Amino acid sequence: MRILISNDDGIEAPGIALAVDAARKLSDDVWIVAPDGKRTAAGPSLTIARPLTMRRLDKQRFSCSGTPADCIVAGMAWLFKDGRKPDLVVAGINDGRNVGEDLAYSGTLGVAREATFWGVPAIGFSRVKEAEVQAGDADWLARLVERLWHTRGDWAIEGHWLSVNLPARLPAPLAQPKIGRDKIARDVEVVKDGGDVVELIVPRGRAHSSRDGDENSLIADGFATLNRLNWFGETKLASAFMEGLRAAAK
Repeated sequence: MRILISNDDGIEAPGIALAVDAARKLSDDVWIVAPDGKRTAAGPSLTIARPLTMRRLDKQRFSCSGTPADCIVAGMAWLFKDGRKPDLVVAGINDGRNVGEDLAYSGTLGVAREATFWGVPAIGFSRVKEAEVQAGDADWLARLVERLWHTRGDWAIEGHWLSVNLPARLPAPLAQPKIGRDKIARDVEVVKDGGDVVELIVPRGRAHSSRDGDENSLIADGFATLNRLNWFGETKLASAFMEGLRAAAK
């Protein structure tokens, strides 16, 4: 099994090291392509018509000057252009949970989303900050990835990927949460006010709002949460509404 790993915290982040450790318990064909620095909240953005710098750090380990999603494009369109594509893409492990509106902002989930455009099953892993990392975490994670790989026929349908949030301690029971609301970027601070030119900063942090059964409540109870997400944005409009629009457009 060929596994490609990326993240949004950067090539040297502890979370990606744990993901690589787990992946290497399952395969001897593990590749890493990750940003050369932190790209938090990069979402699915791509670098178009501007140069990307790829640096080979080891035989199958590369840093990329672009976004998390750029890493997948570079992997699929450059590294694996003339060879077999990865069988699985693993994103993360993100330094911090990805819940609520993070599903749109997250660079970690942007990696998984981009992988689905190339027809490759993908799993995005995130974990609460200041987790109690233990020696057995990689083994537990490897068993979970192995189980998800063998059952991919049940979840890896076109345009879908998995988002897994890990609690502070592993092992952990699994639960499928409701998608809650816990928005980052809720406010701005004025750094400098020069009249016509104002410098703002969006502070880190979230409210940690929670309601019963959502990601935050289950993570707080020690669960690892798992959701299947998709990039299909279509939501059917009511027939009567469409008929009214057609009539008005005549």
